[in-house]
Amino acid sequence: MLARRIIPCLDIKNGRVVKGTQFVNLRDAGDPVELAAFYDESGADELTFLDITASHEARGTVVDLARRVAERVYIPFTIGGGISSIEEFRDLLNAGAEKISINTAAHRNPALITRCSDKFGAQAVVVAIDARRVPRSKGEDEAVPAHWEVYLHGGRTPTGLDAVETAARAADLGAGEILLTSMDADGSLSGYDLALTRAVSRAVPIPVIASGGAGTLQHIVDALTIGEADAALVASIVHYGTYTIAEVKAAVAAAGLPMRIMNAE
Repeated sequence: MLARRIIPCLDIKNGRVVKGTQFVNLRDAGDPVELAAFYDESGADELTFLDITASHEARGTVVDLARRVAERVYIPFTIGGGISSIEEFRDLLNAGAEKISINTAAHRNPALITRCSDKFGAQAVVVAIDARRVPRSKGEDEAVPAHWEVYLHGGRTPTGLDAVETAARAADLGAGEILLTSMDADGSLSGYDLALTRAVSRAVPIPVIASGGAGTLQHIVDALTIGEADAALVASIVHYGTYTIAEVKAAVAAAGLPMRIMNAE
């Protein structure tokens, strides 16, 4: 069984790490490069950087960020935000990123997933899906499966697309991982959307990274067990010092899941 991964997520706006609730009410959380170095030293398995306004503002992710991070950290990192071409993909990989996350462009231009996978390898292609639960209609049978809709442009644009079907299609097109964020749970500290995470994990043959809602150590364990995710993104609970990476990893290991803990301090 592959080791589970704990991945601090650094949402970037105007060159700073921020964290909000349901994609709004953003608070400053520090300098991205300094935080990256801290998490590297703390034993994180990977890092994810997401420029959360890039696609909305029609600008590309700054390659300089990837270069500066690569100079300070030794663990793999993913970078995303506003990436819409194979050229931008290549530039970020050349700058030191190991994986590239594509969201809006992957849904608007699905062929980009296949082109990048063929060019750089599936392991470098992370398709991000931001999903919100669709409320049941009045009188709808409770036995009807839950449904989640995909949103684009940093959660601003509904698509009418089903999140589980979208994830399966991305895997078929060549994605190497799915970064799955519950917009309902994001920043709530009330736990991941386990039903969403489990539904997507069971629908795809590639790793799923659970994102949105971690507030306790048990939430993370639940995402990796009940939610069947391969990795858990964490943000607020580590950015603001509620838990250390070592504490998170110890909790996951204590639950009987394989976890790399050698470098944790």
